[in-house]
This record gives sequence, structure tokens and C-alpha cells, in this order.
Amino acid sequence: MKRIGLLSDTHGYWDARYEKYFAECDEIWHAGDIGTVELADRFAQLKPFRAVYGNIDGGDLRLMFKEKYRFKCEDVDVLMKHIGGYPGNYDPSIRGSIFANPPKLFISGHSHILKVMYDKNLNLLHINPGAAGISGFHKVRTLVRFTIDKTEIKDLEVIELRDNEVR
Repeated sequence: MKRIGLLSDTHGYWDARYEKYFAECDEIWHAGDIGTVELADRFAQLKPFRAVYGNIDGGDLRLMFKEKYRFKCEDVDVLMKHIGGYPGNYDPSIRGSIFANPPKLFISGHSHILKVMYDKNLNLLHINPGAAGISGFHKVRTLVRFTIDKTEIKDLEVIELRDNEVR
């Protein structure tokens, strides 16, 4: 059983609450637009860190991480890509591989819009954790935590990082 902390679109912004909310997690996953190598390193110092690069990430981050990352966590097939869309509107850059070989869990970022949706046609769960950084149009910064237990994805929590919260 693994507890996962998921975020996206930090755009180089560090919030000490990341440590607080991911303390109980076994791994941290980042769905792109990390922003800086220093930020990626900081996450990697906390927990095992998996990430994809996003459209704002420069050459160094593109050397460290892939654009598309497919892996197994427990017995769950996971596909992560920054610009991926969502059920009913997958991005053309990922649509073919999702339809040809659907993962059990598809994670994307980019939109700055938190979405958790089940795709009944492909039998997959899609999670976009929204945006955890301060750059962008979003009003509330968000993180997601969930558990993967063998083949089951459960105990999903959405965490809102409000600026008036005591840090």
C-alpha cells in the first residue's frame, strides 16, 4: 500500500505546507510545470519523487524528467503527462496511446483546474490536481492525496491551500 501526494503547476513556487501535507505520503508525484531544478530537488529530498516536465519547464528539467511517464505503482498502471486533457477531451498528443492501451490511472496538469473524473469507456480514473503554485488564473491552490492498495485507488483527498491559512 502506498500513499501518494500529487501536485502540479508549482511554477517554481515553494510552500512549506507541501511538507506538512505530504509528510504521511510514501511518494510525491508532480504533473509538470515544476519551474526550477531547485524545486524538484527539494521535493526529492522529502520523499521519492516522480514527475513529468511541463510546457514552462526548461532544458535542465527536460533532461531530468520525461514528457510522458508510464509506470506501475503497486498493481496500478499509471500514465502521467502535463498536457493530457481529460475524459471526453483528451489532448491529441496523448489520445492515441490512451485509446490503444488505457492505463488504470491517468494524471495530467496544465489547466490549473482540479478534476477527478472516471472514464467509463476506458475504465480509467483521471486526476488533475489543479495548481499548487501562485502563477496563473486559479483562485485556490490545490494538492491531492490518495492511496494505492494493490489494484485499488482509494481515500482521495483534496487539500486547498488558502492564503489566509496559518502556515
